[in-house]
Amino acid sequence: MNDRPVPQPGILEIELYHGGQSHIAGVSNVVKLSSNENPFGPSEKSREAFARAVHQLHRYPNTDHAGLRTAIAEVHGLDPDCIICGAGSDEVLTFLCQAYAGPGDEIVRTEHGFSLYDVLIHAVGATPVVAPERERVVDVDAILAACSDKTKIVFLTNPGNPSATMIGGGEVARLAENIPKQALLVLDGAYAEFVEGFDGGKALVEARRNVVMTRTFSKIYGLGGLRIGWGYGPREVIDVLNRIRAPFNLSSAQLETAEAAMRDQEWVSRCRQENSRLRAWLAEALAEVGVPSDTSTTNFILARFADAAEADACDAHLKREGLIVRKVAGYGLPNCLRITVGDEASCRRVAHAIAQFKGQR
Repeated sequence: MNDRPVPQPGILEIELYHGGQSHIAGVSNVVKLSSNENPFGPSEKSREAFARAVHQLHRYPNTDHAGLRTAIAEVHGLDPDCIICGAGSDEVLTFLCQAYAGPGDEIVRTEHGFSLYDVLIHAVGATPVVAPERERVVDVDAILAACSDKTKIVFLTNPGNPSATMIGGGEVARLAENIPKQALLVLDGAYAEFVEGFDGGKALVEARRNVVMTRTFSKIYGLGGLRIGWGYGPREVIDVLNRIRAPFNLSSAQLETAEAAMRDQEWVSRCRQENSRLRAWLAEALAEVGVPSDTSTTNFILARFADAAEADACDAHLKREGLIVRKVAGYGLPNCLRITVGDEASCRRVAHAIAQFKGQR
């Protein structure tokens, strides 16, 4: 008999998640390129909506998120009844694990998939199963081989983080068709908006009963500080998730700001175009000094170095220059640094610093 409270199975196996560093002791004029934030921030219309929300802070928000769900549905051509909103897409992913997995179950993720997945998996007492990738690209056959009669969820980050690579719709459809019948395929589309014309999995969700997609306002919409996300899936799945969603999980300020952001697609298009331009420039500038990267479909590039020692040395050099990027050894990529595509000045600054570092070696 225990003489003290004991947490549920799996909790003590969780390694604490650490977000991107934002400060360097003793260094001013720091440029943060570690969290894949939109350097241009939120649209003016969303800023105005947030400012207006201050007048209603004494009121409870609505519980059905109807205004935001309607805006999402109208912009993306979705059924609003099949949308759920959460405190970032992280919360929607949490709901999925809570509702569909538990002790004795398995959840499959890919080798370099988002590190939060393991936190969510252990939190419900399930077992993470890792499918290898092929040169930092998702391998559908490896995912299918990792599945079993215990598999309840398959997480697919597409485009990937931190890989920045992406697989095509045909491969995603093949995965959905062949995973075990009792499993859900969850398409984590945090970076979907950076891919021109990409539906994030909408057509596949609507064609099947075993696919859910998630999206966030934290990246291209520039609202990471407000924590807003959403999911789209079969109505029966969304009904299940709403049964465990707290009624007031989003504030009025979150809901109104996100709705204004969603309806300002002109801003989204401008940010996508600027990101594409600067991403191409940065990747080429680094390649010219011997730092390659895979073709990115996101708002960051995964810069590759000769080995872990060189990546660590470059990271230290960048910090001395006031530049914070993301080390990704925890993702199984010790020889890489993930670099957010910032504004033009930031891109030029980080490219110059890396060229300087390579020239010193």
